Amino acid sequence: MKLKGKGLTVEYLARIARDKEKIEVCDSAKPRMQKSREFVEKMFREKKPAYGTTTGIGELANVILTPEQAEKFSKYLIYSHSAGYGEPVSKENVRAAIATRINVMSKGVSGVRVRVVEFIAEMLNRGVIPVMYPASVGACGDLAPLAQAMLVPLGKGEAFYKDERLPGKEALRRAGLNPIKYEIRDGLAVINGSQLIAGMAALEVVDANMLIKSSEIAAALTFEALKAVTMAFDDEILRLRGFPGGVKCASNIRRLIKDSSILGKQERVQDAYSIRSTPQVVGTVKDALDFVRKQVEIELNGGADNPLFIPKGKDGKYLAGANFQGTPVALPLEMLGMGVTTLSVISERRINRLINPNLNVGLPGFLIEGAGLYTGIMIPQYTAASLVCENRVLCTPAATGSIPTAADQEDFVSMGTNTAIKTRKLIDNSFAVVAIELLAAVQAVDLRVKKEGGKLGKGTQAAYEVVRKYVKFLDEDIPLYSDIEKLTEIAQKGELLEAVENAVGKLE
Repeated sequence: MKLKGKGLTVEYLARIARDKEKIEVCDSAKPRMQKSREFVEKMFREKKPAYGTTTGIGELANVILTPEQAEKFSKYLIYSHSAGYGEPVSKENVRAAIATRINVMSKGVSGVRVRVVEFIAEMLNRGVIPVMYPASVGACGDLAPLAQAMLVPLGKGEAFYKDERLPGKEALRRAGLNPIKYEIRDGLAVINGSQLIAGMAALEVVDANMLIKSSEIAAALTFEALKAVTMAFDDEILRLRGFPGGVKCASNIRRLIKDSSILGKQERVQDAYSIRSTPQVVGTVKDALDFVRKQVEIELNGGADNPLFIPKGKDGKYLAGANFQGTPVALPLEMLGMGVTTLSVISERRINRLINPNLNVGLPGFLIEGAGLYTGIMIPQYTAASLVCENRVLCTPAATGSIPTAADQEDFVSMGTNTAIKTRKLIDNSFAVVAIELLAAVQAVDLRVKKEGGKLGKGTQAAYEVVRKYVKFLDEDIPLYSDIEKLTEIAQKGELLEAVENAVGKLE
């Protein structure tokens, strides 16, 4: 995949991060990068103030460096900023962050040498994945994590190579690479942006899209099991309200349950909110995700750097500002976290209706015959409740948690990396809740069909078959944790969605 500072989508980045697709700097980007670099060198020769290039950084931005100091500054900058803590960032998130930074530098406004960017791309292509700790305030960018990663091109730090954690120099050697040297500007250019936030956010957008559609599939199975009143999913209802996500969700549900002979025989006027308002609730999360995607993809392709060395006119244009600030992605990610938590909340309420004999329209309590001797699906609902509670705690915003840094020169920071970290946990927890709904719903469907006959809709039948491929009907108590784990996995990896879309076409 050729990176050129534009056109990078969350799906493309996921292929780089997860499928290890090779990357390179697009030839069309190199002249822009070279002109930007030449402008940097001209400013250096003329001893003009340029933040982080001919001067120090942060509170030291007014200190002009001598030529001798400037030569060493890039190296020392990387050294001093490699001060993180914690468990290493996942390899896919490291790849996403570094690929995003390469795309930013390929835009041609960072003043970095082309050779440096090409080396970092080749490092990833050869399977050298820097060890990166996640601690970051998200402005000036993700300095500590990116600095730790950018030690490796210097032959310092640590990296994973073929699943072995090695000193950076040894990892490069095994990959057939020799360390490089950062020159003026290079050090700050490779770290001064919120690319860990952006890279993680991109993968979370991809996964949240999978989660939302998986939740619709689980909901549709529940509707079959509980003989839901299908009028609630009528297209006209949602179009009269006017929110696009709600219209799409209702459309998906209708396609999933189409040709069902179980539904359509209801005697109730309407259902409880956890059933009836699913299109309004899930649709809102769809609309939120569209906004998050837009913000993230702007960031993936933006000039997320400071300062900017713009190849314009005879000499170029120097601009110092705050394009490293993580807030444009952090706040949308907070919204996404609340959205996926809402999915888990409404899913857990549907689980409760499935297992509660007072609410499940004539099915046995806890979805097992012989309740009393057996407890059936009782405890999985406890697990779902626990995960929902954890999600609610994790919804406490991090992006409002600014703590000043750099002697108050950097007196507002985004804390967006903390947001990205907790959003990942929120998505994973919500997948598990949806998996528990799948577990309960197929059990309930079998009991319903056994009792009354009928067949599922085309989409729900496809989903049912995938679940039953891994999980057997529960006629006596067995340990269920492995079933929950397996159903979570098939939802996360897309097997469930793929089977359904093969049956009914692509869900919106």
